[in-house]
Amino acid sequence: MIIFSALSLAAFFLLSLLFFLSIWRKQKKYQFLPPGPAPLPLLGTPKYVGVHNACKYYPELHKKFGPIFTVWKLTRPVVVLCGFEVVKDALVNHGDEFSGRPFFPVYDRYSGGYNFGRLRRFTIASLRNFGMGKTVMEKRVLEESQSLIQAVSQTGGKPFNPITLLACAVANVTSYALMGEHFYYEDPKLQELIITTRKFALISHNPLHEFVNKFPILMDVPILKQKLFKESSELKSFVKKYIEQHKKTLSPGSPRDFIDYFLEKIKEEEHLPGSHFCDNSLIMTVTMLLAAGMETTSSTLKFCLVVASNYPDVQRKVQQEIDEVTESQRPPGIMDRAQMPYTNAVVHEIQRIFDLAPTAHYHAVTKDTQFRGYTLPKGTIVTPFLTSVLSDPTQWETPNEFNPGHFLDDKGQFRTRPAFMAFSAGKRICAGESLARMKLFLLFSALLQNFTFSQPPGIPHQDCKQLQQNKSNHHFSQLCATPRSLSP
Repeated sequence: MIIFSALSLAAFFLLSLLFFLSIWRKQKKYQFLPPGPAPLPLLGTPKYVGVHNACKYYPELHKKFGPIFTVWKLTRPVVVLCGFEVVKDALVNHGDEFSGRPFFPVYDRYSGGYNFGRLRRFTIASLRNFGMGKTVMEKRVLEESQSLIQAVSQTGGKPFNPITLLACAVANVTSYALMGEHFYYEDPKLQELIITTRKFALISHNPLHEFVNKFPILMDVPILKQKLFKESSELKSFVKKYIEQHKKTLSPGSPRDFIDYFLEKIKEEEHLPGSHFCDNSLIMTVTMLLAAGMETTSSTLKFCLVVASNYPDVQRKVQQEIDEVTESQRPPGIMDRAQMPYTNAVVHEIQRIFDLAPTAHYHAVTKDTQFRGYTLPKGTIVTPFLTSVLSDPTQWETPNEFNPGHFLDDKGQFRTRPAFMAFSAGKRICAGESLARMKLFLLFSALLQNFTFSQPPGIPHQDCKQLQQNKSNHHFSQLCATPRSLSP
């Protein structure tokens, strides 16, 4: 009994020693990080972790600690960057150092161990070759806009939620680019794609992920494994069916879509040791592109219509510009964007106030980095707080107001703003930015050319502050679409 007690005491002492040694090493490693709220042992600063908490607390932490501060995800520090100058300095001026991605076991299991960053250059080049931002893709978006217009017209001016139809249109454009498939809006396969992709996109913010990332052994617990990977498995199964179909109909040298481009690359590198191009990396890449592009674009389009319905004067001015440029004879094309500066400015300003992604995806420094007086050890997680950039009072004349003039010069022509980082910036800027911009401009213009959007009877208009405060509810709100006469 005495021996057992002595062994227990020795084990406790050894574990305690290892625990405190681990804390000491961590404190030494991270002693030159930016300041921030004091973390709790093992728990970190849970109050300040997560997208919703970022929106709520980061502005006050910015005021208290300055434009660079540290919060903790359990035992891992997260350095937060605030304001245009700091974010630009990191992502653009020091792009190489801040271009890494942190390792998360759950994500690694999702992706089968393949790093999307290593496939990024090929992905962007392939989508551009297929027509992202070019004539073939524009034609597809314009064709889809006609299907969308027809679907909206069937509402007969009665209140309806546009998100369902917008999701169909965006999913069709994305599906065409990636898989060469177009669906009727009523097609169960389209609804399956939309629902499965939406679930997969949302599940990544589940707190369970954070916990399992800290204790990856839990990924193999049957109940947790099912909860963690159910949505990704469903989406992968959907994509895999299309890959198998493409293999059977692939015509070498004549790729029809992104899957064909990737399959040709797999064939090209099949004899190279260590190639990242294989069936598993193809499945991972397509699922990630679906998850990244569909839900965000349809939600932004919905918010565009909500804003238009709450600012009828702005909506009328956009419609007037569209009518003048197209002479009511055709839908607006991408080449018309230069002649439609006000419409272009409105779309950009709506994205600015919508602030869809308050924090960019996590970055990680690729080496020990000296940045603005602090030392960030290699692998340190970094998150740019994009809200602070899109509302930076040093960059925007009226940051808390809806003002399309932010993107117009003294002559009424469109002007770019470096602080417009709705798609992030630098080496990790959104891979689908060009296609997203095209879809937003063309679909929004087509809808306002054909309809006037308004709030349902009895629903009061909202100003910019109210729109921002209630933006999570706009996904479910209803609008009325009154057909316009297109007679010249």
